[in-house]
Amino acid sequence: MREVEETAKIDEEGRIMIPKAIRKRAKLKPGTYVTVKTKDETIIIEPYESVAEKYLGVFQVSKWPEDLDEFVTEATRKWWTNHPT
Repeated sequence: MREVEETAKIDEEGRIMIPKAIRKRAKLKPGTYVTVKTKDETIIIEPYESVAEKYLGVFQVSKWPEDLDEFVTEATRKWWTNHPT
């Protein structure tokens, strides 16, 4: 995989614009959330994957449950039964 490297400047507010080539390579679109972290003196920016998007479609619901807590408990139990660790 080819590495993409660009130079950007931090403004007075501490903001940085991610260059277009980097955004395109990382598939970042306007409105995308990212996680920003450090490792020693290195800054790491990664697309944030929401839990809702990650697990979308995992549970199939035929009708809305009356007791959501009970539903989640049962659905989780069924999922773990089918996916042993």
